[in-house]
Parts: sequence; structure tokens; C-alpha cells
Amino acid sequence: MSSVAIISMHTSPLEQPGVGDSGGMNVYVRELSASLAQAGVDVRVYVRKWADDLPDRVTVEPGFEVVHVTAGPSQLPKEELLSRVEEFADGIAADLAERPVDVLHANYWLSAVAAHRLKHDLNLPLVATFHTRARVKAEAGDTESLERVQAEAQVIGCCDAICASNPVEAEQLIQFYGAIPERIELVAPGVDHAFFSPGERLGAQTALGIDDRPTLLFVGRIQPLKGLKIAVAALAQLQNQQARLIVVGGPSGAEGQEELASVLALIDSLGVAERVHWVEPQPHHALSTFYRAADVVIVPSRSESFGLVALEAAACATPVVAAAVGGLRSLVQNGLTGFLIDSRDPSLFAERIDELLAHPERAAAMGRAGAIESDRYAWATTAGRLRRLYGDLRARQLVECR
Repeated sequence: MSSVAIISMHTSPLEQPGVGDSGGMNVYVRELSASLAQAGVDVRVYVRKWADDLPDRVTVEPGFEVVHVTAGPSQLPKEELLSRVEEFADGIAADLAERPVDVLHANYWLSAVAAHRLKHDLNLPLVATFHTRARVKAEAGDTESLERVQAEAQVIGCCDAICASNPVEAEQLIQFYGAIPERIELVAPGVDHAFFSPGERLGAQTALGIDDRPTLLFVGRIQPLKGLKIAVAALAQLQNQQARLIVVGGPSGAEGQEELASVLALIDSLGVAERVHWVEPQPHHALSTFYRAADVVIVPSRSESFGLVALEAAACATPVVAAAVGGLRSLVQNGLTGFLIDSRDPSLFAERIDELLAHPERAAAMGRAGAIESDRYAWATTAGRLRRLYGDLRARQLVECR
């Protein structure tokens, strides 16, 4: 049996996705860890202690444990966590001294900085999944700190393996960071088909207590990156004025409240307040009912390394209208499972949404095609790929910093 320390400094698999900085990465870490444990890997997830009353250790299921590491005050914004990375790494090192592992797997750049130090201190192979990358976000207009840019470049140069969810992300790692192609591993996230599967739309709408009007769905944290304003503006431009938009999620990050205020102002200015319905963040499995209740799921992100919302919607047989960015370009099959929009123009989103609402048979066919495509993505497959990778790395010489 191999063992892995999954390092996830700023987001915990125990937190509610959609709250604060919790989102798709929480789902990734939780589902991956559970699947690895079920595949026979001993998994220990290290997170920064984010509430004072948390126990030091939590056994989630056999072979899957979460360890809370004290590194500064529990309530710290993500923007202040870099100064606590060394303290966080110290806490992990102390635990690993008593409970060694075979490999380190970092998630996000802050965790990668901590894991990079631990790699050299403990002579362990390092795998990294970055989820988002500063230079890629900058291309979409979301500027990150110079410290992050430099840290990502340094860690990518020293990783024994870098996980990319799709070929688009792999190319970005090479283009923007000079990553060595042979060190990039294509490891796509999965979807839990026990929860996310096709179902009857009217039944889902009844379960949610909503009527059968045409329904658009946006699922995600409210922050500029996710593009909620595009969804709102597209709603206002639809020919079908009966359609409504359901928003599931809450403000996130330093700009979250400001973005929410901006979205609310836009809604008022466009006169669509009665057609936008707000739903607080939901337990992950509960999202399946929202996907089934929707006619169209809209994913207008400015950048997206993978696009878990689009995959989950597809698994529920709901067509997706998404921005043609990042992993969405390979996840959404344009014209087959939904539509990709290579523009930030809301009218183009509206045009494709109207097309789906006006032709329900075509929308249903796209939904069925999406459900078939989604069968290629399973967490057990992801875990199996990583289990083999962890085993391979134990037999290789460690990559040296360049």
C-alpha cells in the first residue's frame, strides 16, 4: 500500500463548496481522496486550521484522514496566507516525522510552495495540481501577485509530476511556464455518477418548489472570474422573456462582496430582478437536482482549468452554454453537448440559449450526448491513474530544481 500527503492549505474537503474560497477544488480534493482510499492508498490531507473548534484530526472514512495544521489565526483571507506558508510546512513536517508518506501531492500554488520545501527537506517526490495559474489568469484580465507568478514558475521547474486535467491545460503549462512535457500527466477529474445522472426535469422542479418556466442555471462562487454578469446580461437579451436565471452560490474572495453589489446593480438597471432567483450554496450532492431542473446551464467564466460544473451538468443530461476558455474547450463538445462562445458578448450567449429553448428536442438530444460523454469521467479512473503515478515516482530519481 502506498501513502500520500495531499496538501491543500487554503481549502478543506470538509468545507461547504460555494462558501468563501471553497469551490470546485474542495470537491476535487474530497472526491479524489475518497477514491484513492478506496483504491488502497493511505491518504492524509493537510489543511490549515480554518476554525478554532476544529479537532486536530478527522477520519473521513477508512484510509482517508484530514489533519488540521495551525498556521496563524484561523480567520485569515487567502490573500494573507503566503506569510503563513512556512509555519504551515513546519506543522506538516512535524506530523510526517511521526507518520511518513511516500509522496507529496500539492493542490494550488500556496500548497505547492509548502510542498516544494518539504520535498527537499524530506527527500520525497512532489506531484502538483495547480487548478488555476497566475499567468493564464492574467491573459483573461485577472492579474495576480508577482510572488505567485515566481512561486509557480519555481515549483513547476522542480515538480516530479504536474497534473493537467486536459490537453489545453498541458499546453498552457508548457507555453506560460516552460514545463517539461514529459513531466506533465493528463489526469482528468471525475464526476460521481451515483448523484449526477439524468433525471426527469418536472420532478426536479417539483422537488425545488419551482414552476416549469424555462430555466437557466448558474452554479459558482460570485467573483469576477466566474462571469455572473454575462449570465445576467444574456438573460435580459433573450427573446424568451419568460425565462428565469437561478444562481446557486455566494460571494468569494476579496472582490466577492463588491462583485455581488455590481451584479445586483446590473440586474436593477436591466429590469430583470423578478427573473433572477438566488439560492445559497448547497451541499455538493444536492446540486444534481438543480442541474436536472434547468433547461440550460451557463458557464461564462473568464478562465477555467477544467470546468466541473459543466461536467456535472452534462452528467445530468442538461446542455451547457459555456465560454470557450481553458478546459471548457475540451469538455463541452460544441454543437453536440452544448455550445462554446468565443466572446464575452452576452448577446452571443443569449442567441445560443434562445436556440436551445426554442428547440427542446435538439436540447434534449444535446443533453443525452453530454450524459454519454460524461461517462468517460469517473473518480475511480482518476484515482487509479494517480495510484500508478505515485508508485512510479517512488522508483524514480527526484527532479532537481532548475
